[in-house]
Amino acid sequence: MSRSSCSKKERQAELLEKLKSDPFLTDEELSEIFNVSVPTIRLDRLELGIPELRERIKNVAEKNYQKVKSLKSKDIVGELVDINLGQGGISILETNESMAFEKTKIIQGHYIYSLAESLAIAVIDAQVALVGVANIKYKTPVYAGSKLVAKAEVKKVKDNKYIVWVKISEKQVENFRGKFILVSLEKI
Repeated sequence: MSRSSCSKKERQAELLEKLKSDPFLTDEELSEIFNVSVPTIRLDRLELGIPELRERIKNVAEKNYQKVKSLKSKDIVGELVDINLGQGGISILETNESMAFEKTKIIQGHYIYSLAESLAIAVIDAQVALVGVANIKYKTPVYAGSKLVAKAEVKKVKDNKYIVWVKISEKQVENFRGKFILVSLEKI
């Protein structure tokens, strides 16, 4: 079966997978991959709630970092590609050999944790916040050269405490997950 004969549902599911593994694919590249028109890709993205490439990356440094109240842009590990304060966000980290143990080429855990922690702090709607509790799990090793995608979701807010879940994956394989209880110092 050729790509063009895939059902709309199947194509959209594959589109989601492609953009999860590489969120910087253009509509033109996606139309070639799926052998459909660019307007078809745009309609699929619209239906799935996926912003266009320009919106995904255009104002990463400008708008997304400006939204963050609790950290400066230089304090965020990875590239913040999407953020909705009080709801969630996505950050990407391109790993390299300088982050890995020399012998095994496995990325050192503190880089992965820092990606998760800084994203968790960034997504909450607070001026100043600290991690009160972190329950984390490293699930699979990450090797130098991997592109990690971190997704944070604010699960609960009560008084000055925020519960944020962060999942980090590479090519749809979950490498890390964490539950962070963050404390906002301004609401104490």
